[in-house]
Amino acid sequence: MSIQALPYITLLAFLFGSTLIASRFSVGQYHPTTYIGLRLVLASLGHLAVYALWRRAWPRDKRLWWHATVLGVLGTAVPMTGIVSSLQYLSSGLASVLITTNPAITVVMAHFFLADEKLNRRKTAGVLLALGGAFLLAVRGESGLPDVSQANPLGYVLVLTAMLFGSGATIYARKYMQHMDSFDVASVRMFAAALVVMPLSVLFFGFDMTAVTPTGYFALGYASLVGTFLGMLLAFYNIKRFGATASAMTAYIIPIVAGLGGVLFLGERVTAGMLLGVGLIVAGIWLINRRETAVVPVPENPTAGD
Repeated sequence: MSIQALPYITLLAFLFGSTLIASRFSVGQYHPTTYIGLRLVLASLGHLAVYALWRRAWPRDKRLWWHATVLGVLGTAVPMTGIVSSLQYLSSGLASVLITTNPAITVVMAHFFLADEKLNRRKTAGVLLALGGAFLLAVRGESGLPDVSQANPLGYVLVLTAMLFGSGATIYARKYMQHMDSFDVASVRMFAAALVVMPLSVLFFGFDMTAVTPTGYFALGYASLVGTFLGMLLAFYNIKRFGATASAMTAYIIPIVAGLGGVLFLGERVTAGMLLGVGLIVAGIWLINRRETAVVPVPENPTAGD
């Protein structure tokens, strides 16, 4: 990972980490799919406002619409639904720890689908170590919630499903969409996800807002603007500029933001088992991203991610 990527990765981690805290609060007031659908609709309106105010040309490329729609359904709607739904059973801090395994899953998928990001012994050891940390948390049944001693296994299943689809979307965007306009892709992606989640949510779960407080509306607005609108734009930019593996490093910092915020604002707890699990995951991700010393250094191509 290049040093130039660090500020972008850190900022994106803060956006996503703080949004996890807002989402953990919100699942007590909204049905998860209602909350996700509203986030996507509000973020889509933000994209429409940019096109209207700055007079951007509406995307007309059929390939962009096709690829961005696939990305929106499989890479946005499914992962968001999985992660937010898991917050009914897991703390924001623990969910963020599990999300940290995303780089491990991404490098495995990148090995098979991207010619320039292959696994080696060091990366393989890192993947095993990181996934071992997640397995430890699952075996211990950690929840991170103040009033729940044993987590519902469904929480872990939902996060894992979200990570698989999210990593697949990262590879898909890296392979097929590097030269497409970032804002156009993010916009179509958001529209597609909103058009899938919101109608299905209303159809199967209704639209009950009676339990929502003013703080709940604020949390929804914050998550929509920060985590969904700005976050998705920055995430796609990072993939294009720095590559799939480097962009996945965002998950490395998210647990710090979500863990501290969850303890301070939501009364969540951090156990010794959680610290051990995150330690294994962090060590694994460090191995995955550690540069190897070579006899003849090969200069990094500064345009590889453009």
